[in-house]
Amino acid sequence: MTTLYDTMTGSVTQLINPGQEAFSLYVCGPTVQDRPHLGHGRIMATYDLLRRHLRNKGLAVNLVMNVTDVDDKIISRAQAEATTYQAIAHHYEAIWWETMDRLGIERPDATPHATEWVQGMIEFIQELLDVGAAYVIDDGVYLRIASVPHYGLLTKQDFDQLQPGNRVEVNPLKESPLDFAIWKRTDSTEPGFDAPWGFGRPGWHTECVTMSIALLGRSFDLHGGGMDLIFPHHENELAQAQVLGVPFARHWAHVGFVEMNGEKMSKSIGNTLDLTDAITQFGGRAVRLAYLRAYYRSPLELSPAVLNDTLASLDRIDNFLDRGESGDVNTDTLATFIESLDNDLDTPTAFSILFEQVREGNIDFDRQHLKEGGDKIATVHAMLSWIGLAPSDDALVIPGEISDAVKAREQAKRDRDYTKADQLRMLIEASGFVVSDTKDGTQLRRDRRNSPRASMNSDD
Repeated sequence: MTTLYDTMTGSVTQLINPGQEAFSLYVCGPTVQDRPHLGHGRIMATYDLLRRHLRNKGLAVNLVMNVTDVDDKIISRAQAEATTYQAIAHHYEAIWWETMDRLGIERPDATPHATEWVQGMIEFIQELLDVGAAYVIDDGVYLRIASVPHYGLLTKQDFDQLQPGNRVEVNPLKESPLDFAIWKRTDSTEPGFDAPWGFGRPGWHTECVTMSIALLGRSFDLHGGGMDLIFPHHENELAQAQVLGVPFARHWAHVGFVEMNGEKMSKSIGNTLDLTDAITQFGGRAVRLAYLRAYYRSPLELSPAVLNDTLASLDRIDNFLDRGESGDVNTDTLATFIESLDNDLDTPTAFSILFEQVREGNIDFDRQHLKEGGDKIATVHAMLSWIGLAPSDDALVIPGEISDAVKAREQAKRDRDYTKADQLRMLIEASGFVVSDTKDGTQLRRDRRNSPRASMNSDD
C-alpha cells in the first residue's frame, strides 16, 4: 500500500486505491524571472521521485507542471534590463529546463504556460462572477471569501483572527481583507490582455486552478508544491474550486524548506544558493542524492559542506559499483527498499538499506566472496535505478592524451618526481576522471559529476 502525508487531512493516508491503474499529479512550477535555487530543486526532485516510484509500481502517471511566464516580477526585470517580458521568460525558462535535466528530473507530460491559457482563465473568472462568488471593483476582480464554504481547510488557522496587513492584502475597496484578486487591471502601457472587466492580467491563484482542471479534470489525484505554497496560493486555488462545486485535488502534498543556518532559503532574504552552480560544482547526482536522502517533509540544511559530504557518499556508492561484475538482484532486499518508499516516501530508511548493501558488499569483495558481492552490486543498481540515481552506463572512453598523461605520471612516480606526478594527476582529474592508485597500477573511472569544479555563489 502506497501512502503519503496529506496536508488536507493532516495525516498519512492511502494514496492509491485498489485496482487503480493511472495517477494524475499537478505540481506548481516556476515563475521564470530568475535562475532556480536549491529550494526549487528539492521540490522538483521530490515529485520526480514520487512519479518514478508510482510508475515503477505499474501506474500510468500523468504529471502536469505549469510555467508562470508573465507576472509583476518578470515585467519588473524586463523593464530594468530594457527588454520584453517574453525575452526574460524565455531566457530563464531555458535555464530552468537545462538545470532540471542536469539534476535528472524527467520532463512533465504537460507544461502549460500562463500566457497560453488567458482565455480559459477569463472564462473561469466569469463563472465565478455568474455564481456570485466574485465581484468587480476599480482595480480588478476579487473572489468573495464569504462565499467559500470552508475557507482554511489546508491552512488550518482561524482566518477571522487574521488582521489586515498580516499575510493579506490591504485594500479599502475590498469587501473583506481576505478577498483576493483573480483579475488585476493594469495600465494599457503594461503587458496585459483584454477582458470584459478591463485590460489586465489574471491573478496567480487563478492560473493554476484553471489549468489543472482543464488538463487533469474536475477531480485529480494529487496537487503538490513547496510548503510555502500552502497559504495563500493553494488555499486560494481550493477556494475557487469550492465555490464552483469542483471536487479538485483528492490529496495535497508539500515539500519542506531548504535552509541555510536554520533559515528558510528565500530570494527575499538573500540567502539562496544557485542550483545551477551547485550542480556544476558537485554534479547533478550528488545534489539529487542530498535532496532524496533527507525526509521530504523535514527542513533540509543544505550548504557546500553538506554537499561535499554527500559527494563523498556518492563516491562511496560508485566505488563499490566499480569493484566487480553485477550478479543477481536480491528481490527480498529490493522489496524492503520499495516498501520504505511506499511508507510516505521514507527515503532515510530506503538509503539505510542501500548503504548497508554497500557496506556488506565491500566486505564480501575484501573476503573474495565475488558472487555475494556481485549480487549486492546488482541490488544497489536496481535501487538506484528505481529512484533515478543510477550512474551512466556509457562505456569508459579514455582519450589518447589522457592515456599518455597516465603513463607519464607513472614514470614520474618511478623517478620520484612527485611534483610532476601531482601536476599530471591534476590534469587528468580536470579532464573528468578520478585517479586511483592500486597494486595493479593506475585505474581511471569517470568523474560522474561530469563537470569541472566551480564556486557556489549566492543568488541575489
